[in-house]
Amino acid sequence: MSFLTAVKKHRERERSVGLRVTGSEIGRVASGARRGEDLMTKTVQKITLSPSGDIPFDKLVLSQSNVRRIKADVSVEELAEDIARRGLLQSLSVRPVLADDGTETGKFEIPAGGRRFQALSLLVKQKRLAKTTPIPCNVRDAASDILAVDDSLAENMQRVALHPLDQFRAFVSLRDKRQSDAEITATFFVTP
Repeated sequence: MSFLTAVKKHRERERSVGLRVTGSEIGRVASGARRGEDLMTKTVQKITLSPSGDIPFDKLVLSQSNVRRIKADVSVEELAEDIARRGLLQSLSVRPVLADDGTETGKFEIPAGGRRFQALSLLVKQKRLAKTTPIPCNVRDAASDILAVDDSLAENMQRVALHPLDQFRAFVSLRDKRQSDAEITATFFVTP
């Protein structure tokens, strides 16, 4: 039974027997309810995630919709070194670049992941990464109602920095696993 049908039946029954039901009780009064059971079906929104795929580096361009303009925290050079050491940990968020007539150009803009892209660009410039290297990307549909600037803002605002105590515990764990202070500081660009 659909949500609207259940509400309609409930209201008809309420009128016929003179019941008045408050908001917290309304879900339990649809016909056929067992004691305490919620018969009003909850509308479950089905989520479709953007597909992921590897896109050659030379098909990627930085989007003007990227909200990050001020450089802060880890430098692009340090991020490039980290990517060279362990690989790309987080995919880029991209969407197809459209021509004036609305057709896809074969290029993809990056509204979220600009610093990672700049770090990859530095590795390409240093000839440590080939221009055609496949880069992991989440690909937003060109016809999406979600704006590129929305993706960029969400990625940057929903990020939560690691608590200093959690960082300290992680460093201790690395030390317990026989990494030296010099290795830890070099890897994570911190001072001893």
